[in-house]
Amino acid sequence: METAEIRRRWLRFFESKGHTVVPSAPLLYDDPNLLFVNAGMVPFKPYFLGQETPPFRRATSVQKCVRTQDIEEVGKTSRHGTFFQMNGNFSFGDYFKPDAIRFAWELLTTSQGRGGYGLDPEKLWVTVYEDDDEAAELWRDLTGIDAGRIVRRGLADNYWSMGVPGPGGPCSEIYVDRGPEYGPDGGPAVDEDRFMEIWNLVFMQYELSHVRSKVDFDIAGELPKKNIDTGMGLERIASILQGVDNMYEIDEVYPVLERAADMAGKRYGAGGGQTAQTSHPDDVRLRVVADHVRSSLMLIGDGVTPGNEGRGYVLRRMLRRAVRAMRLLGVDEPCLPELLPVSMERMSQSYPELARDFDRISTIAYAEEEAFRRTLASGTTILDTAVARAKAQGGRILTGSDAFSLHDTYGFPIDLTLEMASEQGLSVDEAGFRELMAAQRDRAKADAKAKKQGHGDTHAYRALFDAVGGPVSFTGYTDVEGDGRVAGLIAGGVPADRAREGDDVEIVLDRTPFYAEGGGQLADHGLMRFGGALVQVTDVQKPITGLIVHKGRVVSGELGVGDVAHSSIDVERRRSVSRSHTATHVLHQSLRDALSSTATQAGSENAPGRLRFDFSWSKPVPASVFGEIEEHINQVLLDDLPVGAEVMNKKQALESGALAMFGEKYGDEVRVVSIGDWSKELCGGTHAQRAGQLGVVKLLGESSVGSGVRRVEALVGMDAYSHLARESVLVSRLTDVLKGRPEELPERIEGILARLKEAEREIAAVRQKEVLAGAGALASGARDVGGVSVVASDVGDGVAADDLRRLVTDVRARLGEERGSVVALASATNGRPAVVVATNAAARSAGIKAGALVKAAASALGGGGGGKDDLAQGGGTNADALPEAISAIERAVGLAVAAPA
Repeated sequence: METAEIRRRWLRFFESKGHTVVPSAPLLYDDPNLLFVNAGMVPFKPYFLGQETPPFRRATSVQKCVRTQDIEEVGKTSRHGTFFQMNGNFSFGDYFKPDAIRFAWELLTTSQGRGGYGLDPEKLWVTVYEDDDEAAELWRDLTGIDAGRIVRRGLADNYWSMGVPGPGGPCSEIYVDRGPEYGPDGGPAVDEDRFMEIWNLVFMQYELSHVRSKVDFDIAGELPKKNIDTGMGLERIASILQGVDNMYEIDEVYPVLERAADMAGKRYGAGGGQTAQTSHPDDVRLRVVADHVRSSLMLIGDGVTPGNEGRGYVLRRMLRRAVRAMRLLGVDEPCLPELLPVSMERMSQSYPELARDFDRISTIAYAEEEAFRRTLASGTTILDTAVARAKAQGGRILTGSDAFSLHDTYGFPIDLTLEMASEQGLSVDEAGFRELMAAQRDRAKADAKAKKQGHGDTHAYRALFDAVGGPVSFTGYTDVEGDGRVAGLIAGGVPADRAREGDDVEIVLDRTPFYAEGGGQLADHGLMRFGGALVQVTDVQKPITGLIVHKGRVVSGELGVGDVAHSSIDVERRRSVSRSHTATHVLHQSLRDALSSTATQAGSENAPGRLRFDFSWSKPVPASVFGEIEEHINQVLLDDLPVGAEVMNKKQALESGALAMFGEKYGDEVRVVSIGDWSKELCGGTHAQRAGQLGVVKLLGESSVGSGVRRVEALVGMDAYSHLARESVLVSRLTDVLKGRPEELPERIEGILARLKEAEREIAAVRQKEVLAGAGALASGARDVGGVSVVASDVGDGVAADDLRRLVTDVRARLGEERGSVVALASATNGRPAVVVATNAAARSAGIKAGALVKAAASALGGGGGGKDDLAQGGGTNADALPEAISAIERAVGLAVAAPA
């Protein structure tokens, strides 16, 4: 049974049991404590925590998940993976243990011909929490499973919590006996390779407090409403139903592994067993490739782009690990163009949007591979330098800090460092490298913990939401002022009944015209009047879904819960921001028309009179095309297309061709904003009524903000006009100064710059001639130091380093090769001293090296330096020490000459 069919059967079964089918949330879920969705229940967490009211009593989903804590372990065993899918069924105060157990057993044991999974009941085992007599009895009574296959286990195995105070409870896990070839008999407590866990049923029935660890917490009492949260790993059940050993051999993963093996001329499994102890290194690498290619496909599909931090860094790391693994398998040519389409073909059976967006996805992935190939080239040079340094110091080990620097700074994988160092006869201090990596992970964990602990408590906002009695009514699409009742107050950071003059307040009304920041659009500003009180509103946010919170300061008077507020927004600000938001839609569609449908929005900010727009694109937009885009935008404005909004269900919206933005959270009902018949996007923001109201849009430029992402900034309306007016004045002044017409300015300025460069070249030539004119005098003044001709002198201030090098090599040439010669000349420019030293072959044969001499001088100058044996350069910060530096060179020559051969 194909994985896509297993997925369909799950959703059909639970839909037939009264569950609402909830589509998978994007991997970039809006949770400040998570990089990615890492469990099937994450999108439902606000319901379990009581922060939001669920719109359904029963739900089911197949949720995309990514876990990256053990990314270094991927491939080493057949269990570890980053991307996976979690089948889940959920009850919010509806059914509890009996139905959860009954549903699970029915789906698992019903024959495939009747829509189930057809597992043999005699091969199923279950575990329950050691004190959960109720669950043990239900399993026995409802399913008829033999009591010997019901195993009681402790807190570590069969109790669930979120790791923080909140809901929790015992859980019950279902295992499949895969047979004696996988391990000894005796159930999951004996061997979890033979007895594979496929489903976990969490019975959420207690309120936990003081959660100190997974096995150390207090129970405050029973939840008023008991919930069910279950999770079945789709990849695990697929391996069972497809009769394969592990997730890497199922139909959604193995084709990538197989194609990678073909490219490398390898055979998966040829090295023997597939356990952690016996996996052949090539099999490990093939599993890394299969996992990371699929994970990267899904991440890019959900809007992640490679970067140097956060989500982008995780994606970059996985793509580079995949490329590196292929290199270690012997494949040096680009591999993602061969592998990514294979993964897309398999995964698009469940996620058809991957096929629709593959041009964008592949463009980003292939660009990252090419960038990494360049990194490998530069990293190889850096590694060679580190190896040469280690050898020069008589060592045979590359330091852990060198290996860590290559990994952390240059993205050079440790495995590649080990391989290439070994080729040059060196080992690597892996222990030192691992220590530095562990320290980095500890810092990251500490940062994550601090971030988690610092995340605001939403319970106060939940109380305000309950006080309103439902979502706050937003009237701002049609009204710019109106009355609303104060449902709740927060003053000085704590809930309050009243607020007075000077207080910083957060106010919740039952209805409001104020737009809360979201979708890239900045919040409204304005005033609230309460009879004798006045509040200036400077920010509006949505801390939880459906709740609009006005933040500001009480300017005068006093207000309290239950008072009626007359709200009036800053109309000019709203109009200006709305024009920017409409301009963003016009820009987005114009980019897609000019470049490709893969140029999709990756972020935006709509502010008064200006906008910032990020979009997926891997290379600079040519200036000519950029100009055409700007012209097209303003042509749309001249056409004065109508701007309209329509509310419909999400499926209808997508079928109508409306664009949905990556990472945005949409409900079942969505608002579609259209500009004529030309542009259509899902959008909750406010807009101009017609395109012509924007006046003019001026694009300021575009630039890179990360791998595969470009940014455009633009001005709108009067801000754009003012900018163009300033440019017009500037052009007018330049035409007056240069005595030409505006259209002649580029040519005239280019001519002036060309003449300036030519003058600079002539000045440099004269300066060089003047500098070299003193070469003869310097050579004739050479001193004999132990049979070596030495010229060591300060040639005066203002001689550039390039000219100093030319002078040094000229003087060395004049001294000839008959005997050893050393030339050391110094100069200070803007108070910064520099010294250049050159030696001839005879001096080097006598053990006199330029690099050593320049270090002696640089030490006196308070700096450093280096170079080759024949020519070296150094500098420092203390120009007054130049005489001492010259003397240090002469002393060093004398010591070198006096040293025994």
